[in-house]
Amino acid sequence: MTIKMSNSFGTLFRITTFGESHGPAIGVVIDGVPPLLPLSEEDIQKDLDRRRPGQSKITTQRQEADKAEILSGVFEGKTTGSPVAILIRNEDQRSQDYSNLKDAFRPGHADYTYQVKYGFRDYRGGGRSSGRETACRVAAGAVAKKILKQQKVDIIAYTLSVGNIVAQKKDFSVIEKNLVRTCDLDAAEKMIKLIDDARKDCDSVGGVIEAVIKGYPAGLGEPIYDKLNARLAYALMSIGTMRGIEFGDGFAATKLHGSEHNDIFIKRGNEIHTKTNHAGGILGGISNGEDIILRVGVKPASSIAKNQQTVDISGEDTEIQVKGRHDPCICPRVVPVVEAMIAVTLVDFLLIQKTIK
Repeated sequence: MTIKMSNSFGTLFRITTFGESHGPAIGVVIDGVPPLLPLSEEDIQKDLDRRRPGQSKITTQRQEADKAEILSGVFEGKTTGSPVAILIRNEDQRSQDYSNLKDAFRPGHADYTYQVKYGFRDYRGGGRSSGRETACRVAAGAVAKKILKQQKVDIIAYTLSVGNIVAQKKDFSVIEKNLVRTCDLDAAEKMIKLIDDARKDCDSVGGVIEAVIKGYPAGLGEPIYDKLNARLAYALMSIGTMRGIEFGDGFAATKLHGSEHNDIFIKRGNEIHTKTNHAGGILGGISNGEDIILRVGVKPASSIAKNQQTVDISGEDTEIQVKGRHDPCICPRVVPVVEAMIAVTLVDFLLIQKTIK
């Protein structure tokens, strides 16, 4: 029997990622990119720089340039319609940091489950289960964003909370002006302190990322099993650090009556809209033209320097300390990853819609 690892996502706009955290390179192949799209390595680099390690004192100090190399699908600055392949070389691996984990299972990681499934695992940073794989998604997302920009669709993601500190303001202009990528500068300072305190204590903290999608047209998404919200959930929950997702009011809707939660339809100019947006821009799995609003829960990073109890490959009790360079909070660097997976999903549905009209 052949055991297959799932490495692809999407239907018509389809991405396939490859490579390991401590291998020579990682990368992505994108099928379905329309021809004549202006695309350069600089377009991709902008988002890779937002995700790359070593950005500040509250991120991992691994130093990777994450330089994008376009290998195919672009000629004279425009896409050709053939697959776009993007390579990102690994430059700062320290595999020796993981030598003490060769036979031990790290709590919170995929070490044990990969071992059980495949009978073998890459213990150097987790191999394919490493968060480094998300750089490939960000590269693909940058291409998807170029397509969405032509359709005047904008994706805005930011850190809504870290631990019990919640952003109270929604000033999108400050997201890229603070280390934690939140929309509230007052909350940012408190979040940074909480993250830095966790780092000093050899620990980590989690948080919530919120995303707002503006300009996505009504009528996109498939009924029943391929609902737009279902595919967005699938895309975002495929990011290893995610622990939950909600749309619109989310779980807060459970405390409302139907008369409070229902979004009343109104006519604004020549268009139909809703007076409120409790549903978060999606009804029956199909976009309704309002802002799509979603939130994802990000777990505390599993790689922490505290001593932890675990077992080895023989089931014997042992104690480990995860060495190396890791994020005390993943939120700041996962913001562009969230944007990327949303972008890939939205473009896919745009292309699917063209097949039925």
